[in-house]
Amino acid sequence: MKRNADEKHIEHVIEHVKKISLNPVPLHGTERTVVAVLGDERDVDQMRISAMPGVDKVMAVLNPYKLSGRETKKENTVINLGDNVTIGGDELSIMAGPCGIESAAQTEAAARAVKASGAKILRGGAFKPRTSPYSFEGLGEEGLKIMHDTAKRHNLKTITEIVDIRDVEVIDKHVDMFQVGARNMQNFNLLKEVGSTNKPILLKRGMSATIKELLLAAEHIMSKGNPNVALCERGIRTFETETRNTLALATVPLVKELSHLPIIVDPSHATGKPSLIGPMSKAAIAAGADGIIVEVHPNPEEALSDADQALTPAMFDSIMHELKPIADAVGRAL
Repeated sequence: MKRNADEKHIEHVIEHVKKISLNPVPLHGTERTVVAVLGDERDVDQMRISAMPGVDKVMAVLNPYKLSGRETKKENTVINLGDNVTIGGDELSIMAGPCGIESAAQTEAAARAVKASGAKILRGGAFKPRTSPYSFEGLGEEGLKIMHDTAKRHNLKTITEIVDIRDVEVIDKHVDMFQVGARNMQNFNLLKEVGSTNKPILLKRGMSATIKELLLAAEHIMSKGNPNVALCERGIRTFETETRNTLALATVPLVKELSHLPIIVDPSHATGKPSLIGPMSKAAIAAGADGIIVEVHPNPEEALSDADQALTPAMFDSIMHELKPIADAVGRAL
């Protein structure tokens, strides 16, 4: 659409697209709206749409990821969680907290610590997908309630992983943001279900997924009408055995070239070693990441999940101080 096009002109285009049995997805920017049209392009009369009031031009999108790609939207997407907490803007997003919500006392200690060090988003798992069926799998809705109440007291936003379509409604009631984990990146039914909500989504890259596959997974979410998707690089599976995964930091600037979506880096799962989380966090911010998501536990040796990669509050605080000059150097607030 033309810059500052009237809302009635945008709606007219959307209604026309619906009449020819295609799917219109409006992408609203600060100055202009792009109406992405999903379906068989042979059904589109480009000349007719070009002549409609408010339309600037009609163009074919060459990449298969039409909604998440830069061809469709040039400006960066900024996700607003409310209370001046954003993802993708000038301020870096720091998501921190325990791998799993274990108790009210543990969550309170973790929230107090990450808040004091500068995090604005509390992470914590209530439904945990585990490799072993005998491992701690979370407290379920009880864990969600604990995290919600704790975060509210400390003025923190919340993010938790969803692993089952049946949990969408209950999670939606208690958290500010869904996380789709690496194992579910191509669980397309789950992606479409969370895409039908109005909650922001953090989409983690699958351990063997290409960048193209990651962007197409985001496409599944966005095609259901939810534009608030942040991507996450959490390391990929390679032949290396010294680290849990291999952190592919080139993903960050490459995604910035290909997509308008923000990208977060998870150095906890990428390395699996507390000693590497600080260096990789600094490298991620230097590479252009919009933030980090890290595991912080008040007493890692007692953690019921991912104990070997959890940071102590003191370690996390030290990393946050070390990130400040890197953030300043790349023009981001922390």
